Amino acid sequence: MKLVKFILEDSDDTLTTHSGLGLIGLLLSKTKFYKRFSSLKVPEIKSSPAILNGDVTTSYVGLLCQGKNDFDHIEEFRDDPFFYRALDIQVVPSSPTLRQRLDQIAKVTGWKSIVLEESAKLIRQFDSPVTPTITSDKKSYVPLDIDVSPFDNSNTKKEGVSRTYKGCDGYSPNFSYLGQEGYVVNVELREGSTHVQKDTEKFLEKSIIYSRMITDLSLLVRMDAGNDSVENLKVCVNEKADFIIKRNPRREKPENWLMVAEQFGKCVQEREGKRVFYGALETTPKGMKKAIRQVYKVTERTIDKNGQILLIPDVEFESYWTTLPNETEEIISLYHEHATCEQFHSELKTDLDLERFPSGKFATNELILHLGCLTYNLLRIIGQESLKSGDAPLKRKVFRRRVKTVIQNLITLAAKLVKHSRRIYLKFGNHSPWFPTFKRLYLSFTT
Repeated sequence: MKLVKFILEDSDDTLTTHSGLGLIGLLLSKTKFYKRFSSLKVPEIKSSPAILNGDVTTSYVGLLCQGKNDFDHIEEFRDDPFFYRALDIQVVPSSPTLRQRLDQIAKVTGWKSIVLEESAKLIRQFDSPVTPTITSDKKSYVPLDIDVSPFDNSNTKKEGVSRTYKGCDGYSPNFSYLGQEGYVVNVELREGSTHVQKDTEKFLEKSIIYSRMITDLSLLVRMDAGNDSVENLKVCVNEKADFIIKRNPRREKPENWLMVAEQFGKCVQEREGKRVFYGALETTPKGMKKAIRQVYKVTERTIDKNGQILLIPDVEFESYWTTLPNETEEIISLYHEHATCEQFHSELKTDLDLERFPSGKFATNELILHLGCLTYNLLRIIGQESLKSGDAPLKRKVFRRRVKTVIQNLITLAAKLVKHSRRIYLKFGNHSPWFPTFKRLYLSFTT
């Protein structure tokens, strides 16, 4: 078959490749994000600037929704008749203005609460489903997963970049994800060499507060062994939040745990030469007055998986702090679901291109990270709403629509902008598989 050589022509039609920003604009219109940022007092900015802070931050959210984080990407939208209309802003800033204004906003206090509060209120107001975990005793717990994920910013001289525990130079931000959907309720940018537990008790307390702005169900805090500090336990107890926190074994010997397990635990013979013990005990952590339940799993191998008999038995153990009354096996299984955080980290780093920050200033990068997490929640809401009907071309049944899929199919969606009879139309192509889904979402968000 002969290759078709297309004839290229310029036309007077106004086309857009990112009509999905209309959905973002509708969601933002349900918040006070624009209004609160526009009224934020920034000493370095005159009282009545030509470009409001709300225009700047909303424009940058519009970039992030397309997976673009570099300031220079804003230039292609300055003369775009659709971009500012979709996001309901007055002016699209230039690249230098965007960079300088974000630097100025980042220096003042108050912007963090704007981003986190408006994000939480939107999820609550929009009645976005926050799916709980159902235990065997029919109780519902909304997981609140707190985890650190290193951001690789190697070969840069950005402020705050230092060696992370992953062995790369970068940052070590802390994240709080709510529900099985993984909505970001709190985030904190930290220098790369910062210990995972530093100020985590304050971060945890704020995360619980923001989570309760979204859901009235019981919370289940899940944290790694690096956060088994007694301070975190105290916060959970004081805030009446259930928790499963993996313990750091420190200098505890597996042999001692095996003796305890053989005496008090339940033994399961998984195969010849492998015994697994499950059990629980009440222990009072140092610095606390009340005993806390501690569940454990001890594994003893006398024959390895290849059938080789071991001269010295191989003993491993793991233990967890928890307030749940359930069986040890179920509690450990609930904790293992904490690993879903890695998927959420991946979506923030790769799908939104947030891993390598565009600014050299720490405060500005923290503002960008917060705006990125707001963008992540907006895209997550769109993705979850798209699953409520079977009109999407993707028929594979999934629980979460990945952020990358939302960007590719619902944000970067081509359409023609037409002005007629004092009305503005978005006309989609004759073959636009995602149009039924887009139309349903748009009508849903306008109500």
